Amino acid sequence: MHSTKNSFKHVKTASRSIFAKSAYSVILAIAFSTSLHADSNSQAKRMHDRLAGVPPTDSVLSEMSSLIDAGRPIDAANVAMENPNFYNVTLKNWISPWTNEDSDIFVPLNDYTSTVIGIVRDDVDFRQILSGDILYVAEGVSGIPAYSVSNNNHYESLENNGVDLSASLVRTTQSSVTGLPAYATAGVMTTRAAAKAYFIDGTNRAMLRFTLIHHLCTDLEALKDTSLPPDRIRQDLSRSPGGDSRIFANSCVGCHSGMDPLAQAFAYYNYEYSAEDGSDGRLSYNSEGMTDERTGSRVTFKHRINENNFIGGYIIEDDRWDNYWRDGINQTLGWSQQLQGYGYGAKTMGDELANSQKFAQCQVTKVFENVCLRSPQDSADRSAIDNITQDFMQNGYLMKPVFAATANYCKGE
Repeated sequence: MHSTKNSFKHVKTASRSIFAKSAYSVILAIAFSTSLHADSNSQAKRMHDRLAGVPPTDSVLSEMSSLIDAGRPIDAANVAMENPNFYNVTLKNWISPWTNEDSDIFVPLNDYTSTVIGIVRDDVDFRQILSGDILYVAEGVSGIPAYSVSNNNHYESLENNGVDLSASLVRTTQSSVTGLPAYATAGVMTTRAAAKAYFIDGTNRAMLRFTLIHHLCTDLEALKDTSLPPDRIRQDLSRSPGGDSRIFANSCVGCHSGMDPLAQAFAYYNYEYSAEDGSDGRLSYNSEGMTDERTGSRVTFKHRINENNFIGGYIIEDDRWDNYWRDGINQTLGWSQQLQGYGYGAKTMGDELANSQKFAQCQVTKVFENVCLRSPQDSADRSAIDNITQDFMQNGYLMKPVFAATANYCKGE
């Protein structure tokens, strides 16, 4: 009898264990199913969190959820982008790394960042970031110092005072505010922040390199092509680094043969400053009729430094640029057949870069990583990026639709 009771007890215990495991499995299945098939509220919240960086209010969540249920997820994303934090936080953090060599997100608001924010807000053709005579400053905000060509106080005050950038930024032109000739303006490349980061000292090659990194999503190493002619490589580059000419022929030439002809577009620019950290500096440009006394031409002296490294190297006489990467392996960047592949000055060179397929794909990929919080991982992700890129190029290069379409893709199903 005792044995029978114990057996019965074991059976009950086993039954309870099986029931508990079954119940737990059901709970897991429900939870897993819910994660795979998020309801419209969850989708709306995720979209808002990713786009605005803050949770939605109940009324906004309800509106977005209703739009998703009605098969209008893009409209739901547009509602999320009406939140000022889309501009003050999401876009500011997205753009900030482009403004400095360290790709630091924690830098003060500046004219580069604000100009891109304004371009996104106003649905301006995004290619203008590399060629436009465009600048965004704040107007109608009391206690904010005016824009200055030699400091960043205007923008830092906007940020420190929590000013709503979606309401306060106003479009103007660089030529009217900075005195830069309109033909010498080149979007963010000729903002004060970019000049401080990439025209300071050096040879101005940095401006090209970091423009490629931030706006074509590629560094020089990936563009290396030793088959191109080295005829435009400057005097400052030794042809026998370390006494070994093979290093130049097999390595250095691969980057410089394409970089130097393009970077020549910056021949007349400099960043002039006196403070050690460059905080008091300003962009300078040698306009027509101006001469650098050390070069005897409009070309700034920085383009003639270290000339004895290889006296037979190329000597820059003007700002004529040529895109050697239209030939060879870098044809794959998708250069526009509507452009000639050469020109004068930063504006036309910016047009060359911004009209490549690689530029468009880069912008979409950066949005994907920002909104989806991950890099593209599989064929579905890559297909989505390709489709959004095509829409981007065919519909005026507007950025808000890219954010909306990406948020829709990553909202969960």
